Amino acid sequence: MTLYPQLILDALSTVRYPGTGKNIVEMKMVDDDIRIAGLSVSFTLIFDKPTDPFMRSVVKAAEAAIHAYASKDAEVEIKTRSLQAPRPELPDLLPGVKNIIAVSSGKGGVGKSTVAVNLAVALARMGMKVGLLDCDIFGPSAPKMFRMEDAQPYSERIDGRDLIVPLEQYGVKVLSIGFFVRPDQGIMWRGGMASNALKQLIGDANWGDLDYFILDTPPGTSDIHLTLVQTIPITGAVIVSTPQQVALADARKGIDMYRNEKVNVPILGLVENMSWFTPAQHPDERYYLFGHEGARLLAEEMEIPLLAQIPLVQDICESGDKGLPAATEPQSITGQAFMHLAARLVTETDKRRVNLPPTQIVGVKN
Repeated sequence: MTLYPQLILDALSTVRYPGTGKNIVEMKMVDDDIRIAGLSVSFTLIFDKPTDPFMRSVVKAAEAAIHAYASKDAEVEIKTRSLQAPRPELPDLLPGVKNIIAVSSGKGGVGKSTVAVNLAVALARMGMKVGLLDCDIFGPSAPKMFRMEDAQPYSERIDGRDLIVPLEQYGVKVLSIGFFVRPDQGIMWRGGMASNALKQLIGDANWGDLDYFILDTPPGTSDIHLTLVQTIPITGAVIVSTPQQVALADARKGIDMYRNEKVNVPILGLVENMSWFTPAQHPDERYYLFGHEGARLLAEEMEIPLLAQIPLVQDICESGDKGLPAATEPQSITGQAFMHLAARLVTETDKRRVNLPPTQIVGVKN
């Protein structure tokens, strides 16, 4: 059988792109570089992004279509190119970011996101350029805590790449998967899909110049944490716990995860949340509902700084639900505690940068 360009295009028109259901010829994914020499065929398929998840399957389907509808004896060479420039690798991935801080907890329910959000706001109030990434793909809370539940980020084209523009609130640049799904929509993704989404929020966003990039990580230890340490060099980690023994036991696991010799991320300190209950009307009274000085003892045992003890005051819960972080009111009891935390973090980060070498990303093993 004699091969000619229209025969190749007719064969390729039977291949549908999984993302839209349309055929690849109709979508103008076949470049105009079809070359035929006897039974040898070569051409290029065009994809929007170099990370297109369907690239491999579409290439295989295109080759199979030519064998099925043009010639089973054809020798097929398919090249690919992307309309968008590839995501840069380190050290060019986040060139304007000075410090990357992971806020973590060994278990849920200890107020880690509350600490992360208020820490970011407090740093911004100190005059720092701050970004916060909500890394909890399955339970994002940043949209509500920043009062941006209806916000929708847009993208802009920069140097051949379509980059997401982080939203800004209280002086903090913010991104969360919660901006891209309905508030009542449950996210049912396998680990690889969640990790890819996280990489996009990190590497395909225009974070610009930041003094501090706060990562609000999911509770526990998971694929998300592994993705983070394999993608970006985390300057240091802040561990959040309550005074309860069960929470402190899980905090140890979180500390061990970062101290693992393969991860080797410095622990900047421990934050004890819900240290005591203080009635707003009686700021001098303290009631130790969840234990007393547990995090301080753990910090001494693990030889890490205790950065702050955050009291439990009714207004901290109300402010979080209203999207008004306590740190926006630095004269309040909790506002003062978070401003103190931010100042301590800056001090410990400066020490870390002077005394320790830069963090290296964890190598990926196939």
